Amino acid sequence: MVLIEEIRTKIRRRHYELSKHAVDVSIIRNISMRELEEAVASKSEIIEDYPDDKYGPSCLILGFTGSGRPLHLHCSYPTRPIIKVITLYEPDTSIWIEFRKRKPIVKRKY
Repeated sequence: MVLIEEIRTKIRRRHYELSKHAVDVSIIRNISMRELEEAVASKSEIIEDYPDDKYGPSCLILGFTGSGRPLHLHCSYPTRPIIKVITLYEPDTSIWIEFRKRKPIVKRKY
């Protein structure tokens, strides 16, 4: 099974947990668990992959809620019985191109 499909299946079955950080930011950013689930449910895609992440393999997913709100979800690979959601947020258009690709960092000359 493809990685994104395994993640979708676990999220749909509610086999996920949120890190303390993810809980905090979901409250601050007003992101409901329904929105998290909607964003991953259908046309979500992995936009960045971190197979050598410090705490274990993870990836960044882009998805859209039922109302069209874009969300990024950073989560562990589905190798464990439960996926760990590390953080989630609405991507900032000053940092992201079409929510999928990071804009280049422009270095200032002083």
